[in-house]
Amino acid sequence: MEICSDLLIGQQTQAGSQGSTQSIEAASGKPLSPAFGGASAAQLDAACALAWQAADVYRELPLESRAAFLEKIAQNILDLGDVLVERCVQESGLPRGRIEGERGRTVGQLRMFAAVVRQGDFLGVRIDPAQPERQPLPRVDLRLRYVPLGPVAVFGASNFPLAFSVAGGDTASALAAGCPVVAKAHPAHLGTSALVGQAVRKAVADCGLPDGTFSLLFDSGLEIGQGLVSDARIKAVGFTGSRRGGLALLKLAAARHEPIPVYAEMSSINPVLLFPHALANRGAAIGTAFAASLALGAGQFCTNPGLVLAIDSPAVDAFIDAAATALAATPAATMLTPGIHQAYESAVAKLAQHAQVDTVAQGKEASGPAQGRATLFSTTAEAFSRDPALQDEIFGAASLVVRCPDLATMRDLVEKLEGQLTAALHIDEADQADARALLPTLERRVGRILVNGFGTGVEVGHAMVHGGPYPSTADGRSTSVGSLAIDRFLRPVSYQDMPDALLPDALKRANPLGLTRRVDGKLTTAD
Repeated sequence: MEICSDLLIGQQTQAGSQGSTQSIEAASGKPLSPAFGGASAAQLDAACALAWQAADVYRELPLESRAAFLEKIAQNILDLGDVLVERCVQESGLPRGRIEGERGRTVGQLRMFAAVVRQGDFLGVRIDPAQPERQPLPRVDLRLRYVPLGPVAVFGASNFPLAFSVAGGDTASALAAGCPVVAKAHPAHLGTSALVGQAVRKAVADCGLPDGTFSLLFDSGLEIGQGLVSDARIKAVGFTGSRRGGLALLKLAAARHEPIPVYAEMSSINPVLLFPHALANRGAAIGTAFAASLALGAGQFCTNPGLVLAIDSPAVDAFIDAAATALAATPAATMLTPGIHQAYESAVAKLAQHAQVDTVAQGKEASGPAQGRATLFSTTAEAFSRDPALQDEIFGAASLVVRCPDLATMRDLVEKLEGQLTAALHIDEADQADARALLPTLERRVGRILVNGFGTGVEVGHAMVHGGPYPSTADGRSTSVGSLAIDRFLRPVSYQDMPDALLPDALKRANPLGLTRRVDGKLTTAD
């Protein structure tokens, strides 16, 4: 399939009329064809108008139709074959194996949401049947279901050009919830976005859905992203990116006449906690595994282990020595964009010059443009506590080891951390009591707590939480990965004494959809 540089406004294709931009080949820095025209204000308006027109039709489609649509998107993405993989490798600099794995994850989460839609539990049906004879007052008939918020704006992410992009988790969960999507392609992977956008657009046509179910826009500046969030017909936003970008969108959304939720994943350093017995018994093995996690994907994961808290002892040196040995053999890796590479180099240089920070390990020197070199730093608990800037995320393969004098200090530092996506505990059985004492603090600060592993590698499933307290995400009550992500784009509506003929099928007395419903507080599939 050829890459079409046109905007996808529903089923229409239009050349962008506002400026022009091109993707950059990550490994060489050379521009890639074709050039993509940015959407105009009028084209943005047309996409939002179509989404609004589609919303009431799409939301009430039979659940089977919605599920089949998600599965059709998945198949259409697979049908793109090597054209998609090769373009994605060019634009991201990520290896082919990583892109093929990410394609599998993208397809997998679309199929997972199809299963969620078919099951119907996401509708959250609750029924309190009327009790006309109740004394002293009769009870009215109350029925509740969750309904879609309306059209959702989705912003593609730089570090996951498939799984967090045009047909990624935000789009999949919004479409599953019954919300049309207007997606804005990330400027770093325009060709990849165009190909996936064509796959989604074809699925809309294949399934006979309203034209405005999906649109894809390109932007030569910031105007279209800002316009999307400000448009009154957009009812929620999905975003993965920098804290600066996320906060800008939150500000725009809050300033609207009708403020809307922005589900923004923004910043996390994902502390790794090394407990004394685990460190003493296998510090070197943990150090080697840590180095592999740190350097994975040039460190460009939102769950990258950017902070290590350890009880100071000779075992910490064994951990650092093993990590240093592993990193010394790790080649510098091409980063996603020249801008990301420049920001990484600047942040690493600044930390290296910090008077209270030591550089303790580095990877191999760069051998090409835009390559990031893994770096490990060390400091004291006192210095870390005094300088909040040492908590700043460095997006790339850099991490800071903090030597803590005791467990009380470690707990105090965790309590003072900003909200995080993950925390990893490395423990042996003899550490479990100390770990248990720290759990309430961790639960306040992070969204996912894992043991004897690292946060890199996010399983797409029903029990996954990929979210956390601010500023890791804008709303710590939500997740952007896993089936629970659908809840972000739904809200409850209650129907009181509604005639059966007017009720949606999910709430009808005969339960025609065969749903599991909570009736008088008890789960049942009965009528």
